[in-house]
Amino acid sequence: MEEILIALRTIQKELDEQKAMIKKSGEKVTEQVTQNINKILDEKFNSWEEKFENLKAEVQNQGKRLYFLEKQARLRNIVFFGVEETEISYSNLERNIASFIERHLSIKLNSTDIQEAKRIGKKGEKPRPIIVTFVTLGLKIDIYKNRGKLNDTPYYLKEDYPQNILEKRKELQKQVQEEREKGNTAIIKYDKVVVITKNNNTKNTNKRMLSASPETPRFHSRPQDEKKIQASKKNKTQAPIQRSSSLSEGALKPGMLNFLTTKNTNNTLIKQNNQNKNI
Repeated sequence: MEEILIALRTIQKELDEQKAMIKKSGEKVTEQVTQNINKILDEKFNSWEEKFENLKAEVQNQGKRLYFLEKQARLRNIVFFGVEETEISYSNLERNIASFIERHLSIKLNSTDIQEAKRIGKKGEKPRPIIVTFVTLGLKIDIYKNRGKLNDTPYYLKEDYPQNILEKRKELQKQVQEEREKGNTAIIKYDKVVVITKNNNTKNTNKRMLSASPETPRFHSRPQDEKKIQASKKNKTQAPIQRSSSLSEGALKPGMLNFLTTKNTNNTLIKQNNQNKNI
């Protein structure tokens, strides 16, 4: 009986060990499968993320191209406001615009100067704006520069901007007003604010302070400079020397005696230098 119990206990122990091994093996398999799945998901996610970044960059590039193309397409455009809507055909509209520009802006146009002209918006009681595309940018600039002649009239001109740029320019008006309240000059250039501060407008009138000139050293001077100084001293002291020759009576002062001695020595040196140059 005891042998049977011992055998049963042994079998139970082996079963427990096998059960633990199976459980441990299952955990390892589960962990390995999880790691493999995570690895596959990470690879796919990285691939999708790379594709997304590439698509994002491509979309941004396309947006920049469209922005540039639209800006270029509208570069030669001017929007005319207030022009009476009396035309009955496209050719009649072109003639009306040419006549309007000649009458109010003093610029005569040929029949080929206008590339396109069209009304925008729904027809109503007020005349609709006219977008005019000119053949050359120079002609458009000349016409737009003369827009000040319309100040006392019901007509006015504006640049042709896309709707998103118009909204952005409207938002930038607040910033322009703040800069002008500070005393700065602020204008809107397309979709950006250009600020010219007071410091940039005023010229700097402060001059550099002149430093005190150092005293001429008594030593380490060039022989040529010494000769120039001695020659100038000679010219300046000629009159006093002639006047000192009249002092036949009385003893000379030590200062005057030293001055005459130095002068004679200088004259001797100058003569020797001149002789050396002649040789």
